[in-house]
Amino acid sequence: MELCSVASGSSGNCICVGTEDCHVLIDAGISGKRIEEGLNSFELKTEEMQGILVTHEHIDHIAGLGVLARRYGLPIYATAGTVDAILNTKSVGKIDKDLFCEITPGEEFRIGELTIEPISISHDAAEPVAYKVKNGEKSAAVITDLGTYDEHIIEKMKNLDVLLLEANHDVHMLQVGAYPYPLKQRILGDRGHLSNELSGRLLGEVLHDKFKTVVLGHLSKENNYPALAYETVRLEVTLGDNPYRGDDFPMYVAKRDEPTPRIAF
Repeated sequence: MELCSVASGSSGNCICVGTEDCHVLIDAGISGKRIEEGLNSFELKTEEMQGILVTHEHIDHIAGLGVLARRYGLPIYATAGTVDAILNTKSVGKIDKDLFCEITPGEEFRIGELTIEPISISHDAAEPVAYKVKNGEKSAAVITDLGTYDEHIIEKMKNLDVLLLEANHDVHMLQVGAYPYPLKQRILGDRGHLSNELSGRLLGEVLHDKFKTVVLGHLSKENNYPALAYETVRLEVTLGDNPYRGDDFPMYVAKRDEPTPRIAF
């Protein structure tokens, strides 16, 4: 399997996961042109994608969805609440309703040789999910836009090979930054985003001896730095109540505006 981050950040997200013969996109939150160029850099083609898995309807996850749907007729997988919200988002343009495939959190479905499980998450959207993708014994997950996490989330994230995990903001940078108070409270709340510290604590809960790679994603442009996210998460793992240190496994920070080198596993 492989995971390829075309872009990951507060201004747009698009991740490709798959095998040699079957790839899907998780979100299409940047322009269609950038998605095409990003996939091409991995020697992949947009028209070869076997589906688009949408986590939720916020524009940084669906900005290019309409373009890809109209140009290539790719099937779109999303929860009923997310489908309804997308159809009421004028900025994505008209999308043929027949392209939508409604999914249910907690119920696995298949696309080609991939088994996909949508996982309910806490975020201020209609019916948001994260995704776990499996092929045989190998598995990866893209877990972003978490306001908080619980034992259910932790259980679903165990035994992964590769994880793209949100490390959205540094709490101090957010608190002293220029964002208006209501927005700060939204981000810090239980339906907001995961801080660097919480990201590290969650990671410490799901590490195991055969874990291969973590990619930190969905970083805020205004309230985080890649080096800060990396060091904070690494330190939280090292100091946490787990048998691992932060440098026991490869950790990368996904790039905001360009592809991040593919992770093969």
